[in-house]
Parts: sequence; structure tokens; C-alpha cells
Amino acid sequence: MIATIQYNSRKIQIDVSKPIDISIAIDMSKTNVNAWYVDDPKIFPEASDGEIIKVSEGAVVNFNNIHFNPHSHITHTECVGHITNEVHSVNKNLKHYFFVAEVVTVAPEKKGDDFFISTKQLKTALRNKKRDAIVIRTLPNLLEKKSKRYSNTNPPFLLEEAAEYLKEKGIKHLLIDLPSVDKEKDEGKLAFHNAFWNTSGEIRMDATITEFIYVPNSIVDGEYLLNLMIAPFENDATPSKPILYKIIQ
Repeated sequence: MIATIQYNSRKIQIDVSKPIDISIAIDMSKTNVNAWYVDDPKIFPEASDGEIIKVSEGAVVNFNNIHFNPHSHITHTECVGHITNEVHSVNKNLKHYFFVAEVVTVAPEKKGDDFFISTKQLKTALRNKKRDAIVIRTLPNLLEKKSKRYSNTNPPFLLEEAAEYLKEKGIKHLLIDLPSVDKEKDEGKLAFHNAFWNTSGEIRMDATITEFIYVPNSIVDGEYLLNLMIAPFENDATPSKPILYKIIQ
């Protein structure tokens, strides 16, 4: 079904019957994605007075608890509250949910033991395009990204100068298929996070970073309409379900 959306001064057409889900779920039936040195997530039935509240155990409903960390176990969207003394809520600061996004594929550069994404690579990918969001797919793009154990693996990251470039380009929403935009162990500098949110000046409260996405290889680079759906947690980060729609015109 084709829908026409008025986006700023532009009319955009999308096929709403063809959503592209780029989220990674918590899935207890397989090895779950994991980072930041914590235990795996848990989904388990509540127990009351010795009764396990689960239909297969004789209860009338399934009534599960979920224990997880959004930064470690699932696609999540975070705001500047992730790195500030005051814990700002992404649920309060993200007020719009549709954005024109550019999907780009990048093979991180290597220097020593590090792999990183540079400003030059993003400039090549974006050129003179005007976008609100960027969706970064890194190479190699293997299915194991959906179940990888990232702790102590020194994953690729983005350089601080790349954050400055994206900020200058007006990119407010960055989505990436890595556990973090910063180096796993960087002595607490969090250079990209700080530069992207402009913590040394007027903070970009409405800018977000979404980590742990997965963009299938079948999805071509280019322009999409992004629906950035988040769960309503008053927290620095919350589970999210970003959906892409190919723009027809």
C-alpha cells in the first residue's frame, strides 16, 4: 500500500507494506548479542506462593519478568543523558519519530590494532546530501552481528572528527551496527559521544545515537524514511525498533 507523507516541504511516497526492520531483539532461543562485560539477559516467569505463573505450568496466563541492560543486550537509542551527570531521558527528548535517512556501507580503516570510521569515509558516502539521520552498515556484514559477544574484542569505532562532520552536516540521528560509536577502552574519553552531542557547548538534547542495529545485505545504500520507534522508559537509553521504508519518490 502506497502512502504519501508530508515531510517538511517535501511529499514522500513509501510502500507501508514493505517495512525493513533493522533492530536486534532479545531472543532467549539463541545466543543473544552481548557487550560491556555483563551477564546475558533473562526472561523468566514470575512465581507467587510457590506457583510459577506460566500456562504450561498450570497458570491461566504467561507472566514474565525481563532482566536486561539496553546498552548490552538489544538495539537501543540513547540521548546525551548517557554521558552527563544529570540523567536526561531519551523518552522525553526524542519528540519526533520520522526522519529522512541515508543508509551507507563502510569498511572501517585499520591502524595498528584498531579499526575506525573516518570523516573522509562519511564525506564520500554523504557528499552533498541533506539528511536528518545516517544509518551505518559496517563491513564485513555477517549474521553473527546479531549474536556476537563483543566484550574485550576492540570493535570498530568512529573518530571524534567524524562526529564534528556529522554535526556540521545537520545529522541529528546516528544508527550503527556496533555496540558503541567510541572505542571500547578509551580511558573514559567518549570522544565521539561528546562531540556528537556537543557537550562542551549548547548540548544537542534532541540528537540520538542508536547502537546494535543490523542492516541486511539485501538492503541497498541510499535514501529511506526512518521510523525511529522507542520504548517509553524514562532513562538515558531505551530499547528501540528502527524501521526503514524505501522512498519511492
